[in-house]
Amino acid sequence: MEFAIAIPQTYPDAARIQRFLRRAEELPLIAAWCIEQVIGTAPVLESVTTLTYAAAVTKRLRLGIAVLLIAQRNPIDLAKALSSLDVLSNGRLIVGVGLGASTQHYPAYGLPPEGRVTRFRENLEIMKRLWTEDKVTLDGRFSHLESIPMQPKPVQRPHPPIWLGGHAEAALLRAVELGDGYIGAGSTPMDVFLEDIKQLPADFPKAKRLYLALGDNLSRLREWFGVIYKKPEMADQVAVWGSPQQIVDQIVRLRDAGVNYVLLNPVFDQEAQMERLCQHVLPRV
Repeated sequence: MEFAIAIPQTYPDAARIQRFLRRAEELPLIAAWCIEQVIGTAPVLESVTTLTYAAAVTKRLRLGIAVLLIAQRNPIDLAKALSSLDVLSNGRLIVGVGLGASTQHYPAYGLPPEGRVTRFRENLEIMKRLWTEDKVTLDGRFSHLESIPMQPKPVQRPHPPIWLGGHAEAALLRAVELGDGYIGAGSTPMDVFLEDIKQLPADFPKAKRLYLALGDNLSRLREWFGVIYKKPEMADQVAVWGSPQQIVDQIVRLRDAGVNYVLLNPVFDQEAQMERLCQHVLPRV
């Protein structure tokens, strides 16, 4: 089982992020991940920008986003930004993509809610083809490309690994059809996630983001969920907290279900929590 860590994107401080990432490289962690939240009242750094900063201050860690809502993005601009990030990180990027649970903010982007699954598929196809073909021609429902080139190509070939998120049955099917892995959201309760992944092939890569806290810190977890999700009670439903053994027990549930990748996501005191997780939890799994 492999372990990654979430970058402290909320209430951001550049010096703290740099110190956190440099320490993460010294610990038995394989990657650092961002969340994606463009619209919202919480101070959350933009994900591609944050990973580009992370690429500059790290050398070993892989760098992931979970998940980009690509139906709300321009696929040409996004393909260029991610290809550039893969080049600047020397091939360390993991691209998480998802459809999103709501069309609430589509009007702000000038998008109609209709056809969003088609838009998602079309945008992902455009990105993959721009990464792998010299010139792309595509007459889609939402985009028309006529011999469009894009350079530089990503370092990783044919392109950075693509992990899909989502909770609906259709999202799980799309993960297998279109992606290289599946990542469960931190907002998905453990029992629901474990039931969801039964729909995936046994050998298909599976990951889960875990919002967690070592210690009796439910009140602080509730405070964070209130800021980010506007639902303090979500902490009781989806977070993992308590003693090292209590957290180990939940990770073992994932391992026994065939999950081979866990994204550890402390939401406060991130540096201290990361140290304690690596010292007291990971060796026991």
